[in-house]
Amino acid sequence: MRIVDVKTYVLGTAWRNLTFVEVHTDEGITGVGEARMLNHTDALLGYLAEAVPNHVLGRDPFQIEDLVFHMMRDDYARPDYVMMSGIAAIEIACWDIMGKALGLPVYQLLGGAVRDRIKAYANGWYTVERTPEQFAEAARRVVERGYRALKLDPFGAGYYELDLAEKRRVIALVEAVRDAVGSEVEILIEMHGRFNPATAIEMARLLEPYQPSWIEEPVPPHNLAALKKVAEQVRIPVATGERIHTRYDFRELFELQAADIIQPDITHLGGLLETKKLAAWADAYYVLVAPHNVCGPVGTAANLHLAACTTNFKIQEHFNDFAEAHVKAAAPGVPDVVDGYFPLPQGPGLGVQLDHSVVAQHPRRRVFFNLFAEEWHRRQAERE
Repeated sequence: MRIVDVKTYVLGTAWRNLTFVEVHTDEGITGVGEARMLNHTDALLGYLAEAVPNHVLGRDPFQIEDLVFHMMRDDYARPDYVMMSGIAAIEIACWDIMGKALGLPVYQLLGGAVRDRIKAYANGWYTVERTPEQFAEAARRVVERGYRALKLDPFGAGYYELDLAEKRRVIALVEAVRDAVGSEVEILIEMHGRFNPATAIEMARLLEPYQPSWIEEPVPPHNLAALKKVAEQVRIPVATGERIHTRYDFRELFELQAADIIQPDITHLGGLLETKKLAAWADAYYVLVAPHNVCGPVGTAANLHLAACTTNFKIQEHFNDFAEAHVKAAAPGVPDVVDGYFPLPQGPGLGVQLDHSVVAQHPRRRVFFNLFAEEWHRRQAERE
């Protein structure tokens, strides 16, 4: 079997564009991959336009290890966000091809299931006015939808420090959410790399009474010593990793023991096999894996296959129950969350198929999403 063509499709939404990749073979089997490139879709498409003819066409999609090795090595460039995302989209599509050819779900090809359902948490649900009353009502809707865990960034457009009034507002928001969902629902606190260590530590201590399951990216990702400083002075587990794009760059994080949970993004880390290797390495440090997932249905399906076969998996992020309906419709087949868990995905392959008519009806949008803008949480990006 050989790869004979690669096609790209971009689906537009209110605040993000989702890039789907179809890998076609000479035996008529087609695999689908995906990468969500916030504000960098042109860069991804440009990379694929050059990488596909030089690295992908003519290769055997079953030889994934060899394909990814050459895509990373032969460009003679330091792998970055764009390169690793392009590799991931192709790599995921190759797993889909292999699963379809063999009649097996992808997780069976990666070692087989170690659980019969996959714990989920909701994100993207708090697109409301930033008041305790509105956040509480939105949180209740999340629980009514079947989730038993949810994540929020209550910090507005904060950066480095917060004034006293804003600190009180943050506490009021989290308190309202906790009261709304009760003590049995997990709350995860997203910090989006906003703070200096002193502020991150202070806010973590103020939020401790509401029993968050983690604080995520409390400081910017560039200085792991600063992250270690936070981790050593808070009692809430620390999660990070969505902006680390190769497994090599996780080395210092593990050696410093600066986080309790890592959050690699499969679609930015080179794909399923690279993330599986990283998870095994994390396990040597007793670190859990909770993959970052802001993707549409194809990326979500890939995440579920990884979760199914990874022993130190913790919980799976999911946005698409709180996005426009056409996001899920673009590639149906992802199972729904029931009582806080995804069922195992059904194969063969990833278990999803791209619906070209839906993608055609919702073309790419020229949007720019800024997490440090006022009202960013409404997820209505600025138009270029």
